Amino acid sequence: MGREFGKISYQRGMTRFTLSAYEQNPFAGFFSKGVPLMAKRVYSQIFYIVPPFITGYMLIKYGNEKNAQLSRKNPADYANDS
Repeated sequence: MGREFGKISYQRGMTRFTLSAYEQNPFAGFFSKGVPLMAKRVYSQIFYIVPPFITGYMLIKYGNEKNAQLSRKNPADYANDS
């Protein structure tokens, strides 16, 4: 083949322009378009995501407190040990 990568074939009457990945600006429009769009998407999904996390946190907290309470020894059981 002997040609450069990406220039293997030639078609008559067709012009192709390419831009190297190293010449492109990867953060073009990030702050002007990307951040507001991300905020909009987060806000639209927050009511579907946050309630299950809050419920799960409260259940785990309750379970840990209940486990600590049930794992404690009763001091009245050991009052007459001497």
